[in-house]
Amino acid sequence: MKQLERGVFVFDSPPSINAFSAVVGKKEGEGPLSSYFDHIFTDTKLGQNTWEQAESRLQTEAVTRTLKKANCAPEDVSLLFAGDLLNQCIGSTYGLRDLGIPLFGLYGACSTMAESLVLASLMTASGAVSRALAVTSSHFCSAERQFRFPLEYGGVRTPTAQWTVTGAGAALVCAEGNGPYVAAVTAGRIRDLGITDVNNMGAAMAPAAADTIKRFLSATKTAPDDYDLILTGDLGFIGSSLLCELLRMEQFQIEPVHNDCGKMIFNRESQDVHAGGSGCGCSASVLCSYILSGLKSRRLHRVLFAATGALMSTTSIQQGESIPGISHAVLLTASKEDIPWNC
Repeated sequence: MKQLERGVFVFDSPPSINAFSAVVGKKEGEGPLSSYFDHIFTDTKLGQNTWEQAESRLQTEAVTRTLKKANCAPEDVSLLFAGDLLNQCIGSTYGLRDLGIPLFGLYGACSTMAESLVLASLMTASGAVSRALAVTSSHFCSAERQFRFPLEYGGVRTPTAQWTVTGAGAALVCAEGNGPYVAAVTAGRIRDLGITDVNNMGAAMAPAAADTIKRFLSATKTAPDDYDLILTGDLGFIGSSLLCELLRMEQFQIEPVHNDCGKMIFNRESQDVHAGGSGCGCSASVLCSYILSGLKSRRLHRVLFAATGALMSTTSIQQGESIPGISHAVLLTASKEDIPWNC
């Protein structure tokens, strides 16, 4: 691999995503991407006793389905990169503890799906391992209890608020395979413009997405129109608008090829999600269904996936701290010939 600039890596032998799965809850299954998900749960608790146990079940299901697709056993996987929104990443811990795969627990907030893919790709491309799993989840009810108020409180959401997705996505990254391929990755930098409104995550995360996308395009000497899609997650409607405005100021016009997982997963008009979807499971379930299947079928050829995260906690918000953001990026291609610098 080569490091084009600090944190931007391109791969001479791109790792392959040999299998992927996405599982979601009932509300997500009623959205426009329903036909692309591997499984839709109609019981919000997934047969468990608590919301947190339900989120763990999402991760178990996503990983199990991915391994089955790859005809692979847990012992065939060298490393597992996993994360969620809960304290101490308990969604991942309890959901994956029985697999016996060496685990790196991650917390990048809603950027965790991209973060896990970045690390899994770096490890496989380096030759350190031949297979690594990346998995991420979120659950509307467990996130509400931790970051806002229990559902029983009946709090009213502001117009800028987003709806945390109940879902999980998993991807098996391998040193060899038939794609889709991870052609390059970019590690994000923390960006903080002083946003303090916990109900306006899109505004807090947009500067980090702009920074990462600008760094990637500049380092690779590519332009927005070299890509079928520049996909963020999960800025929602407000954050996406701010992102495009920030990049226009830097002379990058991404609007014609930009979309956001938080805008794609729900029908804004009929599902009452205010500013769109959010949560680790939003970008994970969109990526590991609609996007990767599109690359596999050659409906898409080049996708720059830049998931975003708000790096705050309930404690930091109560102390009056601002909300730092981060965004990690992964360039996904349908074939090795689709890599821009190979054309």
